[in-house]
Amino acid sequence: MASRTGILLLVSGPSGSGKTTLCRRVADEGEAVYSTSCTTRPARDGEKNGHDYHFLTREEFTQRVEAGEFLEHAEVHGNYYGTLKSEVLEHLAAGVDVVMDIDVQGAELVRTCDDPAIQNALVDLFVMPPSEDELLQRLTGRGTDSDEVIELRMKNALEEISYWPKYSYRIISLTREEDYSKFKSLLTAERMRISRLQTP
Repeated sequence: MASRTGILLLVSGPSGSGKTTLCRRVADEGEAVYSTSCTTRPARDGEKNGHDYHFLTREEFTQRVEAGEFLEHAEVHGNYYGTLKSEVLEHLAAGVDVVMDIDVQGAELVRTCDDPAIQNALVDLFVMPPSEDELLQRLTGRGTDSDEVIELRMKNALEEISYWPKYSYRIISLTREEDYSKFKSLLTAERMRISRLQTP
């Protein structure tokens, strides 16, 4: 029987697109491992270190960058975000799928990574809101951000949306269940890709 290497599914999309919900759900159902990013931003209410993010000081983050521990890292909204190589490579080698909730800058860095294990595993997906009005409604619906923050997030979201043609797949976000059905279908199809199979 042939075994397979894991899939590295990069999932991008603006704030409010539902990408994080998709990644968390597929991980909670045991279908993949959710890659927990590092960040220097403060934890929000209810967020747990090691689950939502690895919360680092700017000094700790810089030290890890210098040590070459990150697969990708970028500055977003004035804070640093990044993915540790250790969160990804071991799982892929074991045939375990990894999902990454990642911004467009980070996705571009992963695409240009010269590690063959990453290149063979890579699949990228962009999740888009159906309209600007729906996006604004989702951003304001959280009730956690000021008008200034929402305005900044909306501006950044519209800029991020312009990057969708760089991705292999796109989902126009409708309902949570419809989105998740499409998300699972993509994973299922990619698992059958011949290039991922390893003969004994």
